[in-house]
Amino acid sequence: MLGLLRRKKAKRMIVVNAESLETRLAIIEDGRLEEFQVEHPTEQRVTGSIFKGKIQNLEHDLQAAFVNIGLKKNAFLHYWDMTPEDGSRVEVEEGYRRKRSSRRKRWSNAEVEKRFPPGSDIVVQVTKGAIGTKGPRVTASLSIPGRYLVMMPGVKLKGVSRKIGDAKVRQRLKKILSRLPVPKGAGLIMRTAATAAGKRAIARDLRGLVTVWDELRAAMKEKPAPSCLYREPDLVERLVRDWLTEDIDRIVVDSDEEYERIRHIAAGISRRARSRIQLYEGDLPVFDHYDIEQQLQETFRRRVSLLSGGYIVLDETEALVSIDVNTGKHKGDGSQDQAILKVNTEAVNEVARQLRLRNIGGLVVIDLIDMKSRKHQSAVFRAMKEALRRDRARTNVLPISELGILEMTRQRAEESIMSSMYVDCPYCHGRGGVRSPLGMSVDIQRQIAAVMRRRKGTDVSHDLQIIIHPTVMDRLRREDEEFLLQLESKFDGRLSFKSDPSKHVEFFSINDAGTGKVLYSSAER
Repeated sequence: MLGLLRRKKAKRMIVVNAESLETRLAIIEDGRLEEFQVEHPTEQRVTGSIFKGKIQNLEHDLQAAFVNIGLKKNAFLHYWDMTPEDGSRVEVEEGYRRKRSSRRKRWSNAEVEKRFPPGSDIVVQVTKGAIGTKGPRVTASLSIPGRYLVMMPGVKLKGVSRKIGDAKVRQRLKKILSRLPVPKGAGLIMRTAATAAGKRAIARDLRGLVTVWDELRAAMKEKPAPSCLYREPDLVERLVRDWLTEDIDRIVVDSDEEYERIRHIAAGISRRARSRIQLYEGDLPVFDHYDIEQQLQETFRRRVSLLSGGYIVLDETEALVSIDVNTGKHKGDGSQDQAILKVNTEAVNEVARQLRLRNIGGLVVIDLIDMKSRKHQSAVFRAMKEALRRDRARTNVLPISELGILEMTRQRAEESIMSSMYVDCPYCHGRGGVRSPLGMSVDIQRQIAAVMRRRKGTDVSHDLQIIIHPTVMDRLRREDEEFLLQLESKFDGRLSFKSDPSKHVEFFSINDAGTGKVLYSSAER
């Protein structure tokens, strides 16, 4: 409860940095960065978009179909996602459906082949964009979000977001919902933004959704597969739709064009909403002015410091995020158990923030500092649950295990911000390190022996030239000269070495000293 009161009192603002190749959005709470999103206008965003696709093939082993929706990779569609959900099997949560797969109708392979043969058309919505080597994931259960409502074609359901806890507010919204002229064969869910909205505003939002649905149905009939029928708005429009709520004090924008666009969209909400939009005209870049740039640099480091002196270390893989908690310089004023409790509690709060900022998800494993007290373990678990309440993505947290591990999952709809902004280092190829001079020396000697062994007993010269990086040359000259002389003696050959600073530290080639022919190159492995 105290956490909720603090959040209500906090001064929250949104800062938008709009440039030609990138649009960045940051939510600041009492000067601290709490949310961050980035979008590149030149790159296509598919999550939430609706496509008319063509079923390419059915994979019974995977219980899934692969659908051509016009992208580089075919979309993945589970058999149980091939028809819209029954409204009775839908939970209302933040204006979007939460699926209960265990209660949905399961199609037999024969039924799927009969209803959805390869080559047939199907309308689907992207629920998860392409991540790594995987193509996008789609569903036939469509949802069209507005500011206050979400329309769900094919679902007979009217409901209110589970995140609206006030009984009186829920009752008022349900009353409004019951009187709305809902299109036939469509369901509606009230979003949390509707908490303070009036009847007219909600009705106006519904009219906009009906217009989108009518255009979508017309496109379903007219457009051939594969084609895009509906595309999610860009980051600026989603800002007004999803983020401009009563607890936002102001929105600061550094672009004249986007400033006017946001004001125009906000005017459709209320005069007060429009008045909260401000144009930034300072000399410094807007993210520097509000100290966001510095916070971003600190946030996206592998090691993130805590105020107590402890720190967390985050390692992100394609399907799993590993987080290690350390006490660092924290000493504490009380007992060791209390000090550990403080660091762990602060760590889980920072982890929840980092997951939002970096937009990372999948399986998250947090290695906490060992706590002997069950009471302390429960306190840290509750702190994590509380910290995740403000996360828009769905999360599921398990109690701390006997090994001191806290496991959780976080919904992942698209690539993390780190993945979209960074590529693997071309030097170490994402490993985070290169082979040591010792390791290179061992490999070089092993391959020299192999080349000399193959040439033994032939008429060709055993004289070889080895091209290597200067750091490896230094190792061979200082520490391994004796072993190289032994190789020359054993195979009756002569070795010469040439350093080339332009080569990768892990590169080496073994050449015929006379002809220059490459006999072995590490680049070919």
